[in-house]
Amino acid sequence: MNEKLAFSQVDFSYGERKLLSSFDLEVKKGDFVSLIGPSGIGKSTLFQLAAGLLQPQAGEIRIDGVATKERLGKIGYMPQSDALMPWRTVVENAALPLEIQGCSKKEAQRRVREELPRYGLSEWADAYPHELSGGMRQRVSFLRALLFGSDLMLLDEPFSALDGITRLELQEWLLQMWRQTGSTMILITHDMDEAILLANRVILLSGAPITAPVEREVPIAYPRSTASRNLPAFLDLREEIWGLLRQAAGAKAQGGVAYG
Repeated sequence: MNEKLAFSQVDFSYGERKLLSSFDLEVKKGDFVSLIGPSGIGKSTLFQLAAGLLQPQAGEIRIDGVATKERLGKIGYMPQSDALMPWRTVVENAALPLEIQGCSKKEAQRRVREELPRYGLSEWADAYPHELSGGMRQRVSFLRALLFGSDLMLLDEPFSALDGITRLELQEWLLQMWRQTGSTMILITHDMDEAILLANRVILLSGAPITAPVEREVPIAYPRSTASRNLPAFLDLREEIWGLLRQAAGAKAQGGVAYG
């Protein structure tokens, strides 16, 4: 069984507004999948359903091939905001999931310190969040999410608040972490270039409600870098996705529609 996460015939509504209808989605182990679509279509709701914060009103959600309602705490989640606790140091923030799982504070912090070098945070182990750059804060947030013990990571626009240079640096860093950890990653992003650069599959969500997502394989071999954005295959796929997004949102040729 190579299935890591699957939605099968899932329905979900907020009051009278139906977001998902007989929705199917499969993510294989080790995939890096990007989700993109018009703003407000329900991408974050998909994450809340996957993480167990919400439950489908019909259909089922499977993890490792097993349908379960007990998903809360089994999936790593990295939100848009780093959500670091300002009164805890880097080590103390990253160690929080281990402490919740019953590890002693000393053992949890020892394990975190062992991980810090590959995140470029060794020299900042005892620093507080206000002393870190935005990129450093996001790396701490990623480490904390990974230490929840899941090999399935949900990344909800994690770089949206960062400046352009830092964002490019963290995109390449995230690709390295994905390859090193072997985790399955699902990314929500507003940025088409980011969606294509990181993922092996881009999934476009459209419709009200969403029924069948449109999937596109990214025909660019790993490893990738920011230079991959200039490849003809990258540019061709970007143009195709842009056209599909405009169609999905009912945009006019002059634009003016927000995507995400």
